[in-house]
Amino acid sequence: MNLFVDKQSVVRKIWGNSDTVLFIFAGAAAEFALNKAVDWLYFTGRLPADPIGRLFSTVAYARSIVFSEINKANNAIDKIHSIHTAVEENRSAKIPDWAYRDVLFMLIDYSIRSYELLERKLTPAEKEEVFSTFLRVGNRMQIKGLPASYGEWLPMREQHLKEDMIHSAYTTDLYKQYRKHLGTMRFFILRQAQILVVPAQVNKLLRHGKISILKPVIFFYKFFRTFKMDWFLKNLVLPSEYKAQIKALDIAE
Repeated sequence: MNLFVDKQSVVRKIWGNSDTVLFIFAGAAAEFALNKAVDWLYFTGRLPADPIGRLFSTVAYARSIVFSEINKANNAIDKIHSIHTAVEENRSAKIPDWAYRDVLFMLIDYSIRSYELLERKLTPAEKEEVFSTFLRVGNRMQIKGLPASYGEWLPMREQHLKEDMIHSAYTTDLYKQYRKHLGTMRFFILRQAQILVVPAQVNKLLRHGKISILKPVIFFYKFFRTFKMDWFLKNLVLPSEYKAQIKALDIAE
């Protein structure tokens, strides 16, 4: 069987662990709210109506690609492309190329940041591996203007963060929806998690503060995880309707 991502790849370790995927989710929630093209996500009404479900679907698509064989992964990517094309046709406008790149860049960045936060520093070769995996996704989606290497991606990522992020009325509304759907305690935890994982420019625009109370908690969480007690903690903070989906993110290979 020809897999989209080799079984020995660090990408499968990243996306096969619910802990890292949840931090990727937290980072995505922050950047979707700030992106200048977020009006496209409001156009269908799905994002404000169910922001948690919408973000989980984005993460689920990425994860399904990582763990599929090549043909199934390509079919999933083609489906994503067709969904976006249909939205463009309904709105009689084109989603900007930079907006497509932003989402792809976001998945690359938070894959690396989340794993390094919870596990260890990645080697340059492993970072290149993460980049090349999502580059293949972007090329299949026919996204224009993609960098050819991780080294080329780094300054482009910084440029996108400076040029494509803004704290707008959409940001305020989307964070209200996060609070509504998560509840006060889980919303607080989301914001604290975002402080730990998002780039400085994103945190500056969100005004979350520089210190997260979760930083010392991460140490104790790793201790709990060693003794297979991490799900006791997760059950305390996760929305009940998503517990099964999140538990299914853990893949033993």
